[in-house]
Amino acid sequence: MIKNDLFLRALKGETVDRPPVWMMRQAGRYLPEFMELKKKYDFFTRCKTPELASEITVQPIRRYGMDAAILFSDILVIPQAMNVEVEMKPDFGPYLPNPIRDRKSLDQVIIPDVHEELGYVMEAITATKEKLNNEVPLIGFAGSPWTILCYMVQGQGSKNFDKAKEFCFTQPVLAHELLNKITLTTIAYLKAKVKAGVNAVQVFDSWGGMLSPTDYQEFSWQYINQIIEALKDEVPVIAFGKGCWFALDVMAKSNASALGVDWTCSPRNARYLTGGNITLQGNFDPSRLLSPPAEIKKMVHQMINEFGKDKYIVNLGHGILPNIPLENAQAFIEAVKEYKV
Repeated sequence: MIKNDLFLRALKGETVDRPPVWMMRQAGRYLPEFMELKKKYDFFTRCKTPELASEITVQPIRRYGMDAAILFSDILVIPQAMNVEVEMKPDFGPYLPNPIRDRKSLDQVIIPDVHEELGYVMEAITATKEKLNNEVPLIGFAGSPWTILCYMVQGQGSKNFDKAKEFCFTQPVLAHELLNKITLTTIAYLKAKVKAGVNAVQVFDSWGGMLSPTDYQEFSWQYINQIIEALKDEVPVIAFGKGCWFALDVMAKSNASALGVDWTCSPRNARYLTGGNITLQGNFDPSRLLSPPAEIKKMVHQMINEFGKDKYIVNLGHGILPNIPLENAQAFIEAVKEYKV
């Protein structure tokens, strides 16, 4: 039994004394202990070495005591497993030297045996569960098929993912074939993670907001929903679409256990758009963690009051930034733990 099951209870919509709290990207670049490991090992070495990945996962729990841990990994391990080369270039980010833009390159993309290609992730889960010792739940994650397609086709990060959109709009048959391959791989991957011991999963649709509401339904949401349907009976699924407030009403009708909300959507609007029946997660602006600690605490309490303490998970509206002072991150977590109705 997990000693602190507040996060899992919030996902079920149970009444709680205070909402649970964790932060996207909490295992990583704002922590000095993470930076020490970063000096010694390159990015994918950290992802692919179970001992390192598990150590990085538990670092923020040791320091701050969040109500959930999220496995240290990356959404781009999926394309790697699918026979697409991915490099992580310092001061540049992800780089895919052979983007998928035609039939020939698409035919090279495989649906892998996830245990064979991504076994190191399952080993990291086992090692992490051991370190966590049932203190808090562990979250596994994957990128949404659309977000993965963005990188596979664009070949790198982008402000507008114009090449990815061009591919979808000029070669929709190939685009849907690629999205389907990514979806099937992601389902197998997340199911393997559940078997290895994660207690919940989150699907990150980081670039969903790049699409119009109509295109979002066609190229993103239907595939996320397929993943939710495949996993709903095994584990709680959180769907997080950055910039996708326009789809919250449709998302709320799915079998997701919770929906992530970014900072561009107010708590009141998020509750209104989702009908008030589903657990919501978010939506503190990560840059607001640069405010003074006392102000952070005040804003967090206000945010909880606006969302309501039940059916709510306190989080950021996107990943924590690398330049956040440690005491500010601490103020964010403490504010939730100190919250009283």
